[in-house]
Order: sequence, then structure tokens, then C-alpha cells
Amino acid sequence: MARRRFSNIPKMDRPREKMQRKGPAALSDFELLEVVIGSGNQTADVSQIARQTHKLLAKNAHNLSLEALMQIHGISAATAGRLLASLEIARRYLVKDLEPIITQADILARLSDLRSKQQEYLVSLSLDGGQRLIAQRTITIGTLDSLLAHPREVFADAIADRAAAVIIGHNHPSGNAQPSPKDLALTQQLVAAGQLVGIPLRDHIILTKSDHYSFKQHHLI
Repeated sequence: MARRRFSNIPKMDRPREKMQRKGPAALSDFELLEVVIGSGNQTADVSQIARQTHKLLAKNAHNLSLEALMQIHGISAATAGRLLASLEIARRYLVKDLEPIITQADILARLSDLRSKQQEYLVSLSLDGGQRLIAQRTITIGTLDSLLAHPREVFADAIADRAAAVIIGHNHPSGNAQPSPKDLALTQQLVAAGQLVGIPLRDHIILTKSDHYSFKQHHLI
């Protein structure tokens, strides 16, 4: 059977027109991708681009990168950016975790992608009163062994979220999970800032590929 080509679809049945008539819920995942991608080019039909994008999403939607998307024949930097922006909007505003983040294992599972990063990433988790995730954000990205942040960068969004508590985590690409003097100083500043704005810092976790360090577990929070 010949593969579906966008140019062969009657205009009234094309995804954009279908969405206008029936709403986005009537479209398949594949059709929604065609709407976001918009159009193809001289070398690739939009349906071909959507097909390859759908395969990539099915394999690795949570860690999709601009570089991976641009490996798809026919995808420009603008289209790849539009796809990533659409996914990020969905994560921030539509995907809500129903299970509370209670245990250290829950926190580690949420931050597990930091273990493989080659630079230091500082990530914040805003939690509601039931300890459910409101939002997860990358606050700063440092060099190989240096990450700097200011408490306002952590708490600005948490205040907007009306968060009841915050957890932060960052990785040590060096493989040593022990906190540095800068890590200790940052944690003390965040504890103080959290007390001031009424959003307590529940824990600060340092992760490596095979280890972790909890400031709460070591009674530093």
C-alpha cells in the first residue's frame, strides 16, 4: 500500500481543516503533528516529516532535543523549535502528576535524567500543598564543574506557581556526589530565602551517574 501523501488528501479532510470543523480532539497524533509542522518542502512531504517525527517521539519524547529533530529529513531549525516549544507548553500547563512526591526515591526518579548530563544542571520542582508536582524547570546550566545561581532564580517561578514547597537538584558530572563549598553556600541561601517567602526548601539533591547526596538526609536542611 502506498504511503499517505499530504497532497493527495482532499482539502476538507486535511488536518488543519478537519480541526477547524471538529476541534483538535478529533485529530490523530499523526494529524496533530502535521498541523504543528505546517508544511513540507521541495525534498519532503509534510506527511513524511510527521511520520519520522512520530517515530522519534514514540522512542524518546521526554528527552527530545533540537539536534535529534533536525536529523529528520525536511525539518528546519524553525520547525524543530516549534515542535519543542509545543511539547514544553504541554509539560508546563497540561501534564499534571497526580502522585505526590513523598519519598527520596520519588525525587530521584523525577531527577533521574540529570545523571547523564555532561554539564551541571540546576533543576527546581515546585510542589503544591499535597506534595504533587506543579512544575519542573531548569534554572541554570553551568560549565563542566561550576554552577552558580541566585535564590531569586529559584523562587521567582515558585512564587508565581503559588507553590507550597520547593525541591532542587543538580548533577555533578565529575562523579563525586559530595557537596562543594558553593553547594553548601547556595543551599543555606535557599533555605533562608524559602523561610522569607514562605516556600520552604524541602531538599537539595546532588546526583551523579551512580550516586546521590541529600542535604535533608544529612541534616543540612
